[in-house]
Amino acid sequence: MSAKNNIYLVGMPGAGKTTVGRQLARRMHRSFIDADHEIEARTGVRIPLIFDIEGEQGFRDRESKVIAELAEESNLIVATGGGAVLRPENRAALKRGGMVVYLHAAPALLFERTRLDPNRPLLQVADPMKKIEELFAQRDPLYREVADLVINSLGGSINHLVKQVERELQQRCAA
Repeated sequence: MSAKNNIYLVGMPGAGKTTVGRQLARRMHRSFIDADHEIEARTGVRIPLIFDIEGEQGFRDRESKVIAELAEESNLIVATGGGAVLRPENRAALKRGGMVVYLHAAPALLFERTRLDPNRPLLQVADPMKKIEELFAQRDPLYREVADLVINSLGGSINHLVKQVERELQQRCAA
């Protein structure tokens, strides 16, 4: 693990990064930060409004700044936004800042988890399932590139997933 020893959760919207991250932080006695919530706290507005006003580019600029700053911290569990891996500088910051865990979930499961959530601006389209499949095809290779560990989220209990992530991290750190 890096000297910074953060744990970053990456994956598609709906993969469980925030939910798993919160519980994992409690179990591991670390601070938890959701990068998207951090952006909202700093701007004072919700992410969909940032997209409306600044576009995706403006949001990604803010996201890169937050990720770079978090990579300088220690002992954090960070849930990144689904598109955080799109920029090479973000992937480099994640690798530099600690261990990266990819919570992999199939597009059909992601659709079920996100289809009614209005706070996912990229999915507010006529065919959200098609959009999820497109985003997955684009991002899955990037998640795999940056990941130290890939955990398959099969839609079981969150508690089981959290314990699986914790167990894999402990094995990885002991090696």
